[in-house]
Amino acid sequence: MTRIVMDAFAWIEYFDGTERGMKVAKIIEDKENEIFTSLVTVAEIISIAKRKVFDADEVSLALSALSKMQEINKTISVETGLFHAEMKKREKNFGLADSFVVIAARQLEAKILTGDPHFKGMKEAVLI
Repeated sequence: MTRIVMDAFAWIEYFDGTERGMKVAKIIEDKENEIFTSLVTVAEIISIAKRKVFDADEVSLALSALSKMQEINKTISVETGLFHAEMKKREKNFGLADSFVVIAARQLEAKILTGDPHFKGMKEAVLI
């Protein structure tokens, strides 16, 4: 079984129904994959969905139905903060939410499904 941590970029493509979103749907629907979403990513997706005039409640329900939620605790927060500080030295626009995704993937020994160019070159990233 392949573990996959979903980045907000991939989820938004999925909800928008784009060509990339169709690729995401196939990955989500593949029973060989175990899908995870960081709770920080959930907040990011809900914010984007609301601004795009999607029904936030429906998006929230879909996220819960299609993926397992990766909880956040102090250890994860500290690791994420340290990682984010290092990434900001190399990439000024690397987001804190993206850092939570990377740490989640590392803890879960998972791949990251994204289209975000900030993840390019990371061993965990699978770009759509």
